[in-house]
Amino acid sequence: MKKALAFDIGGTKIYNTIIDENGKIIAEIDKFHTPKTIEGIKEILANQISRFEDEVDVIAISTAGAVNNENTAVIGSTGNLVKNYRTIDFQKLSNKKVFLENDANCAAWAEYEIGVSKGTAVSIMLTLGTGVGGGIIINDKLLKGKSGAAGEMHFKMFTDKRRKCTCGSWDCFEIYASGTALKIDAEEALNNPEVTTYDVIDGVKNGDTKMTEIFERWQNDITQGIIGLANLFDPDCVVLSGSMAQFVDTKKIEEEVNNNIVTTPTSIRLAGAGNYSGMIGAALLAFRSIK
Repeated sequence: MKKALAFDIGGTKIYNTIIDENGKIIAEIDKFHTPKTIEGIKEILANQISRFEDEVDVIAISTAGAVNNENTAVIGSTGNLVKNYRTIDFQKLSNKKVFLENDANCAAWAEYEIGVSKGTAVSIMLTLGTGVGGGIIINDKLLKGKSGAAGEMHFKMFTDKRRKCTCGSWDCFEIYASGTALKIDAEEALNNPEVTTYDVIDGVKNGDTKMTEIFERWQNDITQGIIGLANLFDPDCVVLSGSMAQFVDTKKIEEEVNNNIVTTPTSIRLAGAGNYSGMIGAALLAFRSIK
């Protein structure tokens, strides 16, 4: 059975482990704080690869940022990674094949292979965290676009410049559906810049009427975005993952979506592939690439 040395590179942490062809983690998971320099990131990768590359068939990397269609390089970085991250030559880090893919795409693929969207033809993954990631699978293929950057969740929700998004534009889905968005909702409603997402969630749990209104506004914005995505792609399901997904009411969102879309009904599902779905998806995709 083939094995992959899989990495997940994010803005704050780097993880690595060994994963088999069934998507099973078969080694300890190593964790590192993401260095603030390119040299620091390369050093961690090089050291871990030198330790394990003789035991594996391929190096699989799930990374923040857009990845080209050849799965060899990062073509668009994100604000939480070091400057010029895209200049790293990942292919020189190992004598084995090095396969890269965007982290949201990897998570979507893990769900498709071993998680809650397994057996579907069309699925959409939304990762609800500090920002919003997206991965779209159509007929056994990731939707990558002409350059590899498809699936970015920066379509317009409004046109009146209410909120500036992390991408530099205004009123994107991400700035209304992320954890950051929930904090902004609370700040606006309470006129309190110190309020946190945890305050909102705790308030909802304790039956606080105002916090519940804030939360429902945020959940409704997520719902409106999913309605648009469902109308565009007619998916079997929309999978919600990430740190904020655990708080949403999937049944309520599903009902609202299906009452408002013009396509056939879809389902809203919480992700099931686990916290390390990025590494698992990267490994499963990498195995495909070496067959």
